[in-house]
Amino acid sequence: MHVEAEPGERLVASLRPELMRRALRNLVDDAVKYGGRARVRLRRDGAAALVEIDDDGPGIPEADQERATEDFVWLEASRNRRTGGSRLGLATARAVVREHGGELRLSNRPGGGLRATVRLPSG
Repeated sequence: MHVEAEPGERLVASLRPELMRRALRNLVDDAVKYGGRARVRLRRDGAAALVEIDDDGPGIPEADQERATEDFVWLEASRNRRTGGSRLGLATARAVVREHGGELRLSNRPGGGLRATVRLPSG
């Protein structure tokens, strides 16, 4: 698996570690599956902790980015489980992040690739 983690500052957030690990694993797995590799970074943004996961894939059309985090949504037209999966990974990640009072946002990166940003309250 091609995953890089950038060094970052230590941040504190109140969360359920097993659930958050699952959510982040889903995002990293998708980045590797659809973008060839994942680059993960943790940083502070005001009172929030941000986890950013970048890939080098084709991105997701802006109009489909919110819909991509819904249960059982295939953005890939063939609906092939080998290439499209069940699409529960993003939905699960979004649900876990929301349960922790946070937000999951997808955005295309300038120059290509997708960024998944997890914003969590930091304490």
